[in-house]
Amino acid sequence: MHLRATIQRHRLASIAALALSLACFACRERQQTPAASAPPLPVLVTTVNTESIPKIVELPGRIEAIRTAEIRARVDGIVERRLYEEGTDVPANAPLFLIDSRDYQAQLQQAQAALKRAQAVEENAASVAARFGPLVARQAVSAQEYEAALATVQQSRANVSDAAAAVTLAQLRLDRCTVRTPIAGRVGRALVTEGALVSASAATLLTQVNQLSPVNAVFTQSNTSLLDLRQQVESGALKVPNAKHVEVHLILSNGQAYGEAGFLDFTDLVVDPSTGAQTVRAHFANPSRVLLPGQFVRGEIVTGTIPNGILVPERAVQIDRGTASVAIVAEDNTVVRRDVQLGDQEGGLWVVRDGLKSGERVIVDGWSRVQPGQRVNAQPAPVAGH
Repeated sequence: MHLRATIQRHRLASIAALALSLACFACRERQQTPAASAPPLPVLVTTVNTESIPKIVELPGRIEAIRTAEIRARVDGIVERRLYEEGTDVPANAPLFLIDSRDYQAQLQQAQAALKRAQAVEENAASVAARFGPLVARQAVSAQEYEAALATVQQSRANVSDAAAAVTLAQLRLDRCTVRTPIAGRVGRALVTEGALVSASAATLLTQVNQLSPVNAVFTQSNTSLLDLRQQVESGALKVPNAKHVEVHLILSNGQAYGEAGFLDFTDLVVDPSTGAQTVRAHFANPSRVLLPGQFVRGEIVTGTIPNGILVPERAVQIDRGTASVAIVAEDNTVVRRDVQLGDQEGGLWVVRDGLKSGERVIVDGWSRVQPGQRVNAQPAPVAGH
């Protein structure tokens, strides 16, 4: 009886061990079979190609009139009338203000009278000298008297010149009572009213005239950026256009693009020591007067083109601790992680300076779900706008 019980226990232990082994084997089979049979994860990719990429630098700027004239008083007096309509375009030499001219009219008449007196004295002196000429030969008049008569003629002529200059000055003062603009342009609001006392010594500001077509857009760019551009040009990484035809596009303060392109016409050779920036200026046609002096704008300056450049979407780039990388699908459809060197951003795209080759497939969507070496199902990403 005792022997039978022992045999029975051994049989039960053997059956339990066999059952446990079968259970472990089945578990391993269940763990391995799904992994082996799981389909590759789908990802969206874009195939990169080399192309010439325009390098656009965006800078803040301000519109300036190409010519500005501050209209100031050049005589003392009371403003009698404003002769223009504020905010209108006026031609050069157009009258703007009329200052009381009666005092200057009287001064002109005095100067003219003084000129006539001087001319009469000159004529008399010349007549005396003419009569003394033949008398000196006959010794009827001494040489000393004749020389004095000639000196009187010279002095009379000098007095005539002095009086003529006084007439010219008086005429200028009278003419300046009608205040005119030296340039054509749009005239601003009047800064004085009728009855205001203006002064030549204080150079009272009356109004301002701005030439609005064409206009200038003035930008500031850091000297460091300019040095970087120069280094890229020297290394061949950037090809610059003709220096006389560097194109500039404006973005207005409301976000709208200005219709006409301008061109750079000036780069300052001095760096501002307080900001480390240099000034660049662009010239724009302004036939519709959309651009006004003082207006803030943003300028997109096409500084050159990047030959054989590569663009990738921003969402395809991962940046970790200053290192940029992308996920690439290799020819065998496995994932490869690649470090890249980035350039500028251009409309939602990164310019890749180094790390990619033409024809490679970069994962745009789904890179966060895959690991290097994992096989994936690569599908072309939809083109923007489609």
